[in-house]
Amino acid sequence: MNAVAMHIANGIIDGPVSVMFMVIALAGLAVCVWRAKADLDDRLAPMAGLVAAFIFAVQMLNFQVLPGVSGHLLGGTLAVILVGPWVGALCVATVLIVQCLLFADGGLTAIGLNIFNMAILGTAVAYLLVAALLRFLPKTPGGLGATAFIASIIGVVVASMGFVVQYALGGTAELSLAGIAGTMAGVHVLIGIGEGLIAATTVVTVARVRPDLVYALRRYRTLKVPTTTTKAGAPA
Repeated sequence: MNAVAMHIANGIIDGPVSVMFMVIALAGLAVCVWRAKADLDDRLAPMAGLVAAFIFAVQMLNFQVLPGVSGHLLGGTLAVILVGPWVGALCVATVLIVQCLLFADGGLTAIGLNIFNMAILGTAVAYLLVAALLRFLPKTPGGLGATAFIASIIGVVVASMGFVVQYALGGTAELSLAGIAGTMAGVHVLIGIGEGLIAATTVVTVARVRPDLVYALRRYRTLKVPTTTTKAGAPA
């Protein structure tokens, strides 16, 4: 699960910047909906529901990073490996909207900021890393686990920097930008490690039991999954 921990509250970023990122987020989600139509099928749709439910559960566990900004696991890397970048981004965005409307986790005026950081930037970075790493790492469930771990850490830190950019453009408090960047990066490295371990364990387990349910395995068809053998040593 990819960790991008930033539920931004109302008023942390000013109105014009919040509106700008709302527009960007809506445009990004529109593209995801359009591209997801080609991916969704009888196999991917149920998996997307399970991924969204899992992300919702882990994102409910959060802690304070800065005034008005909380930290938590995200799940972006896990989502893109299991259901792909387009559906994965929609899963994360759906969770963020539900949390905002039902649990006041993240401000309503900041929903565009949160969706951009966690659902769009986080999943985009995670997918690019997964696509690149699977070209070089061993194409086995173990290689997929290593990919999930590395992509989670880097993806989380990069996505957390989305908030730093937003704050630089329209922050409403008198805080040091360098201090914010250092705090966000340091905290999110730790969050990324935790998320990387969870994501790696999950994708390795699914890849060994039901590799047909893993988007990354279908996308990179050369990925090798260990076969079972009979007592005589022949493939089962």
